[in-house]
Amino acid sequence: MRNISELIESRVSTNSFDPNRGLSDAQIEELVRLATLAPSSFNAQNWKVIAVRTHEAKLRLKKVAYDQPKIAEAAVTFIICGTLAPHKGLSDALLASLEAGIIERSVFDTWIAMANGMYEGNEVFQRDEAIRSASLCAMTLMLAAQGQGLASGPMIGFDPAGVALEFQLTPAEVPVMLVSVGYARAGNWPQKPRKPLKQVLTLV
Repeated sequence: MRNISELIESRVSTNSFDPNRGLSDAQIEELVRLATLAPSSFNAQNWKVIAVRTHEAKLRLKKVAYDQPKIAEAAVTFIICGTLAPHKGLSDALLASLEAGIIERSVFDTWIAMANGMYEGNEVFQRDEAIRSASLCAMTLMLAAQGQGLASGPMIGFDPAGVALEFQLTPAEVPVMLVSVGYARAGNWPQKPRKPLKQVLTLV
């Protein structure tokens, strides 16, 4: 396993993929398994992932993503969704932790009550949480891909309503990001320089 610093420092946002190299369903499933180890509020795991891997599905996604070539070229493009109303599914999400003895019943009940108070009737906060959770899932997915010798490229250039229609998302499933994954072709940009740390960090 490569050092996490090496993975972060070597990751680039890939735009050009080798269209002749695919991924098995087992490889795709492992990437998503690792992605779902990302954190989420109360461990609600309020995300949904659609793996667009067939030629037909890629063309459908490409049509609602401004015809970006990498969707057709990459082995798979993941539609990363955040789900609204995370409090409504929280009992099911926490049950395994309760049964494993990781959390006590008092913690389980407290978290359920807190989540209901935070999210019930607050559509803005629900959407904020959906975007946070999906973004954490997407970044974890990209690092998982990098660790397996794969390239990845995130995209926000798509029509959310079109994606929802094409892939039958419910009103509670918010498409937040697309992430193409596969094998890079030659000619991609290297990692672009970042701002000096002093411009983004404040020590207090």
